Amino acid sequence: MLGKSRFGIVVAGVVGLFLLLPLVAVVPFSFTAKRFLSLPGGEYSLRHYWALLDTDTWLASIGTSFLIAIVSSIVATVLATTFALGIWLLRPRLAGIVTGLVLLPIVVPPVTSAVSIYFLLAQIGLLDTIPGVIIGHVVVTVPFAVVAIMATLNRMDRTLDQAARILGASPFQSIGLVILPNIRFGLFTAWFISLVMSWEESSVTLFISGVNVTTLPKRMWDNLRLDLDPAIAAISVLMTLLTALVIILRGSRQQGQTS
Repeated sequence: MLGKSRFGIVVAGVVGLFLLLPLVAVVPFSFTAKRFLSLPGGEYSLRHYWALLDTDTWLASIGTSFLIAIVSSIVATVLATTFALGIWLLRPRLAGIVTGLVLLPIVVPPVTSAVSIYFLLAQIGLLDTIPGVIIGHVVVTVPFAVVAIMATLNRMDRTLDQAARILGASPFQSIGLVILPNIRFGLFTAWFISLVMSWEESSVTLFISGVNVTTLPKRMWDNLRLDLDPAIAAISVLMTLLTALVIILRGSRQQGQTS
């Protein structure tokens, strides 16, 4: 048994290293002293990390992405919560069909969704605007938020809502004082998933934004396509480190709660 456990650890370590290699490989490129994306060649520099502080390019794109991600994740969570509560409380006959329609963007190719959202925003005059990009991100993220919230609701005991009604609570009081507190983890999960998806969304954004709105993924795509700016490698390294830090903190917190 001990040998099998060690073998499993070795296999897991090898697979983990294999998955991390593409992330590690980008690190040297971020320290190059050259203007284009290349290996340092003996000359190391932090110039491309300092370039990320340019308020007219990278900082502006980071701020735009952050604003859009915060607003769209909140809107997506509110819409998903409203829909999931309606299905869970009312249980309409066509619940399966309606839920399938809401979840349709998950299975539809991103390009198809992007083209549809493009024509919609073109009709209402919101192309290449922050509200338009927010609408696009909400359409993409709502289905995932719905899945997270409905999964949490399905694990909740319905008798809690029934008991609140028997004791005289109105439907809104039952939702606000009983149901929502019991699904707070699902709400947070839905919001966090929506936030991350909006932050990294590029397929729809490339279709519906242009000169006026440039999110961070779009900035990275444009620079990689046009001039191979090494700042792309620098921002990739920083985002990888930030993600790793969040995972480590989350893991240590869970370990502290179980111990």
